[in-house]
Amino acid sequence: MSIRVSPKKRHKARKFALQGVYQWQLTGNDVGEIVLTFLKDMNPKKTDTDYFRLLMRGVPAHVSELDESFTPFLDRPIKDIGPIELAILRLGAYELIHCPDLPYKVAVNEAVELAKDFGPEESFKYMNGVLDKVAKQVRSLEANANKTDA
Repeated sequence: MSIRVSPKKRHKARKFALQGVYQWQLTGNDVGEIVLTFLKDMNPKKTDTDYFRLLMRGVPAHVSELDESFTPFLDRPIKDIGPIELAILRLGAYELIHCPDLPYKVAVNEAVELAKDFGPEESFKYMNGVLDKVAKQVRSLEANANKTDA
């Protein structure tokens, strides 16, 4: 029997993971050190710290695969994507590829929400478009099943 984690705790974990991935991208600091720093500041009663750890270890470990998953859907070279947007794309792609129990619509929607909170104005539309295409590629059965349900 699995324990259900509240969506609010997961959302908070994603927010911290976004900030951690952003820091990792800009500084190249050790992921373990970044995780420890963030864990000190987190309220474990309000944050899914295990999910935060999963995202923080998973994104850097699979960064090449993640970048390859969304690069074909970008309208500009990956080097021209802003660091916040890049971190959001990487988190969203990670959840789509490596968290199969998470419905793809949740992964895409969470990335959109992060873009609304942290990204440049209107970037949420870009995140939605790119990650929706990634979802159709890596979760084709699920995405197509939802089309027929609608």
